[in-house]
Amino acid sequence: MANFAQIDENNIVTKVIVANKHKIDNGTFGDPATFVQTSYNTRAGEHARGRIPLRKNYAGVGYTYDPVRDAFIPPKPNESATLNEETCLWETSTIAE
Repeated sequence: MANFAQIDENNIVTKVIVANKHKIDNGTFGDPATFVQTSYNTRAGEHARGRIPLRKNYAGVGYTYDPVRDAFIPPKPNESATLNEETCLWETSTIAE
């Protein structure tokens, strides 16, 4: 069993499921081309168990799959946030007054 994110035509994650890869490949849940594997143990480009990380971050509904970076990126939290290219997470700066 593995985790798979289903993405729409804009590469936005619409759902995440746990399934056998052969069921994804044979179209049991829809067009196999719309599913991208994701790892529950991957965050910020690190695997919690020391294994090879998969696609920078575990996918969530509303995340974007970036095929160039081969990464799942969460929604941008605000306009001033900047994307950390290493982790594919958004960073916000806090300004002390």
